[in-house]
Amino acid sequence: MLRDDTPHEERIGPRDLTAWPTPPGRALARAALAAGRGAARLGAWGAANLVLVLTALVGGVVVTALVAAVAQVYESVVEADGLAGLDRPVLDAAVGLRSSGLDHAVTLYTDVGGPVGMPVLALLATLVMVLRWRSRTPVVLMVIAAAGSLAMTIAGKDLVARARPPQTLAVPPFETSPSFPSGHTLNATVLTGVAVYLVLRRVESARGRAAVVGAGLVFVLTMGLSRVFLGHHWLTDVVAGWALGLAWAAVVVTAHRLYLTVRQDRSGQVGHPVVALRTEAEPRVVGVEHPRRGDDAPDALAPEEATAAVDELPG
Repeated sequence: MLRDDTPHEERIGPRDLTAWPTPPGRALARAALAAGRGAARLGAWGAANLVLVLTALVGGVVVTALVAAVAQVYESVVEADGLAGLDRPVLDAAVGLRSSGLDHAVTLYTDVGGPVGMPVLALLATLVMVLRWRSRTPVVLMVIAAAGSLAMTIAGKDLVARARPPQTLAVPPFETSPSFPSGHTLNATVLTGVAVYLVLRRVESARGRAAVVGAGLVFVLTMGLSRVFLGHHWLTDVVAGWALGLAWAAVVVTAHRLYLTVRQDRSGQVGHPVVALRTEAEPRVVGVEHPRRGDDAPDALAPEEATAAVDELPG
């Protein structure tokens, strides 16, 4: 049977994922706590999952609006010959680096991030995490991440409808869908970003966490650059894919952190020692504390006390 996140998985190294050290973060967590308390009849697990879904939906709307904004910025950049002015020089430089062997190798690599390869890779990674950790969280987050990534890719291509580089400068097999943004890059950024987040919660050493982040960055960067090298996308398509992918991955991670925060808060109201919101610098003033064992464990704050404590935070 698959389990929920354990207290051990509520941290990445020394960083408590339920701590919100910045004023915007505390405001977001405060809103999530209010929503969770409003759904008190659902229990701790139900209220937390409601916040997860609502955050993902709201975040999806925001990122979709961001796609439209990026499309408008792209049009302005093209007209001003800004970043888009690098598209052709970069593509010409890539053409100069090609050889039959290198073209074949990069084509095999880019297929890993394609419409068949990336879903298979994400599915395999999710299955490994689920079976190894016996946790449902990888399934939930990876499904949300994949759904949003696909929606953004379709929306971006429909909004901009940019033509791909000419086939005379591309390596076959050729692609005919609109070019902006790069779907390979966007999907790789989102799914790799969320997978890295999930793994980081299980890695104890700082060196190990650095290795995980480094491997994820290398994969995302090289996947995007492979699209330019093969002439399947312009540089600006790839840059947009990175930006939008990072935005959606951040939404998914934030939604999960709010889920953890609300779950702790709701559990605290049914008898477990939980305090509402805190910063890393003020662990004993206000914040979500992990359950403590022993007779000296502090009592949980009542909802009104926790809200009052949050309101007293500076900034």
